Amino acid sequence: MNEEKFIKLKENFKLRNIEVQYFETLENVKSYILNIIPMECTIGIGHSATLQKVDITSSLLERGNIVYDKELAKNKEECKILKKKALTTDWYITGSNAISVDGRIVNVDHTGNRVAAIIFGPDKVIIVVGKNKIEDTVDEAIKRVKNIACPLNAKRAGFNPPCVTLNKCVDCVSKERVCNSLSIIEGQSDSDRIKLFIVNEECGF
Repeated sequence: MNEEKFIKLKENFKLRNIEVQYFETLENVKSYILNIIPMECTIGIGHSATLQKVDITSSLLERGNIVYDKELAKNKEECKILKKKALTTDWYITGSNAISVDGRIVNVDHTGNRVAAIIFGPDKVIIVVGKNKIEDTVDEAIKRVKNIACPLNAKRAGFNPPCVTLNKCVDCVSKERVCNSLSIIEGQSDSDRIKLFIVNEECGF
């Protein structure tokens, strides 16, 4: 993204008590995260193709952090337990489906564990976002989430709602839909809680 657009985005998020930082690569982000999170902290991971790409969970576990990541679960029950434990961690790291230059973070979830943790629970939240997730307005961000992120995430997870075939949202009531919880973060009461890390790469869906 161009410098002028980034400055505008950063200023808009600052007004909403959300810190924004810019990184050239995902590896830069990973190194920074490992540097700022103390080894004694507990960490929750919100499922993210972006984070999986740099295998942040393994790096945190190898150095001694306690990490709650549903992708480590051996079965459905264990997955549910890990999701719940992630809600009360010191730090929570996740991706986002879209952000807007006007200062909003937009996500959609299947079970709601990720959007719940972003809103409340963990003491600090890091959201890592590729440049492909940036839209100018919140309306465009919502449109991106429903028509790009949802069909691709549904397909990745092995679900087959109508949007997978049609490549667009038709506001279905399919049992296979993955877009059960739409969340729009418009600000934070705690100016220290949410950190938004933008990467100059195309990451995830």
